Amino acid sequence: MALLNFRKKTADTATASANPAQMEAFLQGYSIEVMPRTASKVEDFREILPAGTRVYIAHIEGTPIEEMVETAARINAEGFDVMPHFPARIIHDEAMLANWIAMYQGEANVKQALLLAGGVDKPHGAFHSSMQLLESGLFDKAGFTRLHVAGHPEGNKDIDKDGSHKNVEEALQWKQKFSERTDAKMALATQFAFEAGPIIEWANGLKAAGVDIPVHIGIAGPAKLQTLIKFAIACGVGPSLKVLQKRAMDVTKLLLPYEPTEVLAELAAHKAANPDFNIEQVHFFPLGGIKTNATWATDNGGASGVPANALANQA
Repeated sequence: MALLNFRKKTADTATASANPAQMEAFLQGYSIEVMPRTASKVEDFREILPAGTRVYIAHIEGTPIEEMVETAARINAEGFDVMPHFPARIIHDEAMLANWIAMYQGEANVKQALLLAGGVDKPHGAFHSSMQLLESGLFDKAGFTRLHVAGHPEGNKDIDKDGSHKNVEEALQWKQKFSERTDAKMALATQFAFEAGPIIEWANGLKAAGVDIPVHIGIAGPAKLQTLIKFAIACGVGPSLKVLQKRAMDVTKLLLPYEPTEVLAELAAHKAANPDFNIEQVHFFPLGGIKTNATWATDNGGASGVPANALANQA
């Protein structure tokens, strides 16, 4: 059965709204993504994030590795689990990869990474996929305990330019086999989407195809509607983009900020009704700002609505 053709409507994908306890449970252990330039605007992450939150650091082409490592060291020092991106297509060779790993470990105590191809059309060197990074064996040698890879609930036109899902599906099967022969904890950190039903169908399709790597579902945080549509188009978000486009046609909602309440409530309710559902955690893309996203998560029960400093002050 094709992973991304698992589209049969069933009772399992019927949408329902979560109660507050279910939403709190679903947001438990959520992660969030930053870039060095956006992280620099946050005075202290302990003021806005729950203790132990995993913070991904996105590596955009042109960002010096020194800036990435400095950001990782700063966030690690504030008590958070740091997971930097390793984009294959901007890494020239194994020597460069080994140097990056050594810098992250030596200066920021990093032991986990998100490996992905990266949004670059032409590779800068020998690597063009996350699978090559995994095959290098360098992360295993360095003692990395957690390796995440990308997931695409709505396909990826950069990988399958013909509009099919063939290469995406083959890559997922390869990553499944890798997860079975390695001790590293793995997860699929996905592109963001806006509609719960297709996400549920995709996740069920993974299991039906024998892929049991846990899913950390990408969710766009609160933002202006125009901002979200711009990012969604740039990132290749597929059919669920129509959720935003439909909202944009409603004059009463056009000027109101988008919040991910509906999609998360439906996913949380489904998880509560199906405990073995393979979406394990939520990963936020704070497209409307880190503080805005973190505040929304707190208000909706993320880590019981308590940031790290608040917990410290209660002790």
